[in-house]
Amino acid sequence: MTWEIVFTLFFIGLMLIGLIFEIASPFIVIFFTLTIFVITGIVSIEEALSGFANEALWTIAMLFIIAGTIKKSGIIDQIISRLLQRQGTVKKTLLKLLPPIAGLSAFLNNTPIVITLTPILRDWCEKNNIPPSKLLIPLSYATILGGTITLMGTSTNLIIHELMIENGLQGFSIFTPLAIVGIPITVLGIGYLICIGHKFLPSHKPIKDTVAEQSREYLGEVVIEKNFPFTYLTIDDAGLRNLKGIYFISLLRGKKRITPLKSTTIVQPGDRLTFTGDLSSIAELQSIKGLQIETNSDMDISDLCNNHTNFVEAVVSHHSTLLYQKLKDTQFRAKYDAVVIAVHRKNERIHSKIGDIILKPGDTLLMLTGSDFQKNSGKDDDFYVVTPVKRTSYTKSNSKRGWFAIAIFLAMITLVTFQILSMFMALLITISCFFLFRMFKPSEAKHYIQLHVLMIIACSLGVGKALTNSGTAQWVADKLLYLTEPFGVLMILISVYFITMMFTEFITNNATAVLMFPIAMEISNVVSLDPLVLAVIVTIAASASFATPIGYQTNLIVYGPGGYSFKDFLKAGIPLNMMTMIATVTIVYLFWV
Repeated sequence: MTWEIVFTLFFIGLMLIGLIFEIASPFIVIFFTLTIFVITGIVSIEEALSGFANEALWTIAMLFIIAGTIKKSGIIDQIISRLLQRQGTVKKTLLKLLPPIAGLSAFLNNTPIVITLTPILRDWCEKNNIPPSKLLIPLSYATILGGTITLMGTSTNLIIHELMIENGLQGFSIFTPLAIVGIPITVLGIGYLICIGHKFLPSHKPIKDTVAEQSREYLGEVVIEKNFPFTYLTIDDAGLRNLKGIYFISLLRGKKRITPLKSTTIVQPGDRLTFTGDLSSIAELQSIKGLQIETNSDMDISDLCNNHTNFVEAVVSHHSTLLYQKLKDTQFRAKYDAVVIAVHRKNERIHSKIGDIILKPGDTLLMLTGSDFQKNSGKDDDFYVVTPVKRTSYTKSNSKRGWFAIAIFLAMITLVTFQILSMFMALLITISCFFLFRMFKPSEAKHYIQLHVLMIIACSLGVGKALTNSGTAQWVADKLLYLTEPFGVLMILISVYFITMMFTEFITNNATAVLMFPIAMEISNVVSLDPLVLAVIVTIAASASFATPIGYQTNLIVYGPGGYSFKDFLKAGIPLNMMTMIATVTIVYLFWV
């Protein structure tokens, strides 16, 4: 074992620890690792930058724009709303929903699909007295399964395809060989979710409803009396911004309510200030002259909402600029026109002053939002809004544009299927048509593209070069073969799938694919196995993340809104992981070995 192998293994190990324990955002962790390899010469500057010029990267970017454009038209909403018109049991509802959702995910990015459908399903569940926790994990799983069917189904498929081409291999076509495996495991997975899987899921109320019911436990009011020494001063100047355990969120003056409450808001005699926090920590308020405390009022969350204020739930994303900062240091109110009234982590409310909470991926924010929230929250991907801020009215014009966009997209897919156009060229033409027919604006395209995903992919490709250049991939392959080769090819396939699956449950699917691909290629060279065999194994396994909420973006999105705990994913996901692994390995073995 050379020093390069030891050095590479050490820093790859540190990278995995950083990703698993969420020490920083995935991009920062992977970028730092790549920087170390460049500084030490294991990866050249040209190799480090080659990921940013990778064709798969730009293909994924164009797919983001297409998915965003179709999502904006409201077509997906309309299709699912029609399927939900009739009330039914959980089993019948899943039977109606999951096949078309998986079908959509085979061609569109699954993140916007889950973001779009989560509030629709929750509204429908509320009206039909069905726990949304019975539907949201199946929604995420169906989109993951559907993404394994085609080349464009998920970014992982495109990355492996491009890596194969770089290694002198043929690569995938739009349907083959992935559909040969993807269709059976999708049918099997949907059947499992409909017949058995939903029974493993809890009957939880969503966090939003739980918070609304318990709001009296942590909402209180103070009345500004005439003898308050700081009347006609701002909230900040009156010393009401930095109280221990107390966070002011709203002000009622006569019949007018001001939400979110800003530091520049001036307090007057008779104002009623609403605060949230630990009501056992109100001693500091009691010591302030001129504040009359009313913690036993009948006020609840609904009293704080009006025509300009909404009660909104959002999930902090893995790539958020808010991560690992105290909420009070993020300028949240000014940036989003919203105030956070509660933060839930792992299905439990964090009992501390809101402003002092350090945000982490998957945290669920319960917010009171002002009139500018919808506009401001669309500027970046800091969080996924999973309750509707405002019902969008889709016009006939929007609907026609949506169907026209789908028609253009399907025409391009047909041309790719018959190899008349390459995938890249077809998507380029599709984007050009969308732009010429004014289906999206350049400013919208910027928001549709998930830049963090592209940066992770580009940096991961550079880290993957380190595995090959240092000889680490060959060393790991030799050790893995030493343990599995005596048991035959089938055991080799199972071991590669299992290791890939375990990695993808705790780190990003794209990083997993890039790390495992060179190892898989070294194994195929040593045992004279068709490289396509292990390429398919790695591709499917890198996407098949069902057992944890942190392994795949769509699982993270439904984690809080469904009121799930970590063990709910284990109970529903591990059987699906095992079924997918057995089915994939069996199909690959029968078809290509």
